[in-house]
Amino acid sequence: MSVITFVCAGQMNSAITFPAFENGHEVRLVGSPLDRDIIDGLKKDNFHITLKRTLHDGIKYYQIEELEEALEGADLILGGVSSFGLDWFCDEILPVLPEDVPLLTVTKGMVDLDDGTLVPYPHIFEQRQPEGKHINFNAIGGPCTSYELADHDDSHVAFCGKDMETLKFIKSLLTTDYYHISLSTDVVGVECAVAMKNAYALGVSLAVGLAEKRDGEIGAVHYNSQAALFGQGVKEMIHLLELIHGGPENIIHGAGDLYVTVFGGTLESIVIATRTARAVRKLAERGVVSLDDFPLLMHVDAIINEGAEVDIPWEKFTTVVE
Repeated sequence: MSVITFVCAGQMNSAITFPAFENGHEVRLVGSPLDRDIIDGLKKDNFHITLKRTLHDGIKYYQIEELEEALEGADLILGGVSSFGLDWFCDEILPVLPEDVPLLTVTKGMVDLDDGTLVPYPHIFEQRQPEGKHINFNAIGGPCTSYELADHDDSHVAFCGKDMETLKFIKSLLTTDYYHISLSTDVVGVECAVAMKNAYALGVSLAVGLAEKRDGEIGAVHYNSQAALFGQGVKEMIHLLELIHGGPENIIHGAGDLYVTVFGGTLESIVIATRTARAVRKLAERGVVSLDDFPLLMHVDAIINEGAEVDIPWEKFTTVVE
């Protein structure tokens, strides 16, 4: 049995307590300052008020002030902060984490640099750890909703990090007959693939909005247009993976996550769409790419940041292959 400490009691981090606890490990769940009501409720009856699921009886719960106690003897730490809490996690949590315990984060996202380079969050965490500290950073990518994982629906994700032996160790702690885990040392490829899908989820959602407007019915579905936008999104994501030198095999995680996000939604789509489009524009200015290769992304960006009307550029998606 190992000791696994989960820092932040958001939905995904809390959902991963299911495979961890069911594998016989001691599970400790620590709430962030925003999770006080969640932890209070869990201490009372194990019911998670935002995940809407009852966690296993036997999990130990801690408020953020008890973090040091919760970290004692830990063999693995899971960081469950959302991208909106990245600064807090870097400033308040990274300094107190032990270096000899691997960290696995569920935070998906990336930032764009002035030259158009896209940097995934695991690299941001690494850059912002205290000077002289060397935390073993790892991350999760792939299509997986928290509530379905908690319900034991079969899910396939990727754990990525620099050291394969560490990844194998983490997998041994968390893999189950419903939580299926691939391993990769291509951190940029995995994490950028699952981050950029947020931008393209907005693109596919355009078809949903147009269908509802045309039919006058909430939830109206037109599969042809949605599928066409999904396909175009995957095509542009593959091109982006090439640009960041991510392995093409990682499209399985990005495309799968795109499917989940179209139907599940995310608060981070606007941010990621803006960052990705900004990066592509900078690369285009440098002559590295052509904006014509990213018509869906450019249209989504125009809608978000320029107030453009929805006018899907269908003809720009078409190709001629001889």
